[in-house]
Amino acid sequence: MRDFGGLKVWQRSHRLTLAVYEATGTFPPEETYGLTAQLRRCSASVPANIAEGCGRSGDAELARFMLISMGSASELEYLDARKHRRHSRQTREVKRMLSTFITRLRHNILKC
Repeated sequence: MRDFGGLKVWQRSHRLTLAVYEATGTFPPEETYGLTAQLRRCSASVPANIAEGCGRSGDAELARFMLISMGSASELEYLDARKHRRHSRQTREVKRMLSTFITRLRHNILKC
């Protein structure tokens, strides 16, 4: 079991989630149950899956949950880059960190 709170990728994805919640608070009311809800769900899914993967046993399971986090982070790229440039940059940064983490986990799994 790993301490997910100490992982930089978890910390950054958590900050991204908070930023997405703030940004979607300005969306039109008619999007409350559509785009707003979807973006909030997928943003919250990133740190949640990192945390869940850290609670599982072994690198293979952690890698699987990191891949799920990567998929959720990819959904966030739906935000308009011009209006939400900071969020796009944060999303790309989290995805790069996840990719590096997954690569290292896969390397560790193959060494065993």
